[in-house]
Amino acid sequence: MAKSGDEFKEVFRPDVDPELDKEIDEALGGMSIEALYDRPQPGKPLASAAAKGMRRGRIARIDLAKNEVLVDLGGKDQGVCPLGQFAQEPKVGEEMDFVFVRRDNREGILVLNVPGGKATNVNWETLEVGQIVEGTVTGVKEKGGLEVEVKGMRAFMPASQVDIYYVQDISTFLGQRITAEVTQFDRDSRNIILSRRNLLEREREQKKKEFFENITEGAMLHGTVRNVKDFGAFVDLGGVDGLIPVSEISYKRTNKAGDVLKVGDVVDVKVIRLEKETGKITLSLRQARPDPWRDADQKYPVGSNLTGLVLRVESFGAFIQVEEGLEALLPISEMSYQRIRNASEVVKEGDTVKVVVLSVDVAQRRMSVSMKQAGPDPWKTAAQRYAADMVVSGKVTRTADFGAFVELEPGLEGLVHISELSDKRVTSVNQVVQVGQEVKVAILDVDQEQRRISLSIKKVAQLAMPERPSEPEKPRKPRPQLRGGLDFEFRKNK
Repeated sequence: MAKSGDEFKEVFRPDVDPELDKEIDEALGGMSIEALYDRPQPGKPLASAAAKGMRRGRIARIDLAKNEVLVDLGGKDQGVCPLGQFAQEPKVGEEMDFVFVRRDNREGILVLNVPGGKATNVNWETLEVGQIVEGTVTGVKEKGGLEVEVKGMRAFMPASQVDIYYVQDISTFLGQRITAEVTQFDRDSRNIILSRRNLLEREREQKKKEFFENITEGAMLHGTVRNVKDFGAFVDLGGVDGLIPVSEISYKRTNKAGDVLKVGDVVDVKVIRLEKETGKITLSLRQARPDPWRDADQKYPVGSNLTGLVLRVESFGAFIQVEEGLEALLPISEMSYQRIRNASEVVKEGDTVKVVVLSVDVAQRRMSVSMKQAGPDPWKTAAQRYAADMVVSGKVTRTADFGAFVELEPGLEGLVHISELSDKRVTSVNQVVQVGQEVKVAILDVDQEQRRISLSIKKVAQLAMPERPSEPEKPRKPRPQLRGGLDFEFRKNK
């Protein structure tokens, strides 16, 4: 009778990982591993290689001719370990832990493996938990796992044990040669469970240890984006992961890391924080690039003209992108010579505008610009274009208790005082004009320096009245002289 997944894990893996075993059960779907490979149940008692344990030993001698390392296990026990098991060449006198494999009664010596060491001649007799083996992926289970052939032995690797990172399609491993660790096995039933993830995690831990030993804050590194979240992006630095917070992705305003980065991007980053106790590495993408504010006052001196992109519009103004990471404020008062109530009346997000630099503060990372000063100033020639007593048309833009403002042309407004609205007495401006109304006004005075124009509506009628021609004077009779003439006239009348 084939053994269930529960029986399988209880017999040869005392230190059970509940989550892993749950995944194995789900992947097998209640089948035994024997049934998975269509093999009959041998019916022999199960053995546990994990029960053999670890032994502490000292390197006694290295036999290069036999590719073996002789190990002193203390007392009368001696061991031998294949040289190929060691990741680095061992040194005589070095102490380390070894995995006991079996006893060679003929030689009277113990056969050992290095924990996590690669098995050079693995078979059912030498198989041990913790051994590193090579195999070829021969199949993919629909419920999540790989079938692997190791030296003619068939093994199973759960999907979660394939890689450190989640692999959406494990079928990409089909036909590949992989290296993995033996986590469970049953010699009698010919069942093996493998983990590639365990091996990768140990390699990563070793790389992280070496990383912290050799790297300092401020170092410049090359990496690949592995994962992207709203709050930042995780970058693989070659077996070690670091986080780029969203605030360190770009000099420009960034709300989500995904707006700038995607998985697979290759980036240059700067190490800005190392936490050896927790193993956390904080990176910066923007600090690995030139700071656009560093010489902004030289690149964009006051008075220079430039073209920018409207990034955001607020009621008080708009933010203009001069270059990536360098924004300038366009105040509402500098948008137009006309009076504006809201910046959205003039610009919208995405517009390209021409502006003039008003100020640059590198230390505070601030720049202000003007759009109205980038165009012609209607006040410069106002006195030449609008003479006294000239009658022109305009539009009432706003009213106040003391009068009405009339726009003569874009950016050029004049004031009609309440006393100049009508020949009759006016108690309220709105009795005569309304905002938006087209009116005819007469120019009273232009103060170009103070940017003021005085207007009159009542004078328009006066200027329009034709002048009356003056009547010729009637000829008068000459007055008589007081003396001789007067006496003569007097005598005549008498």
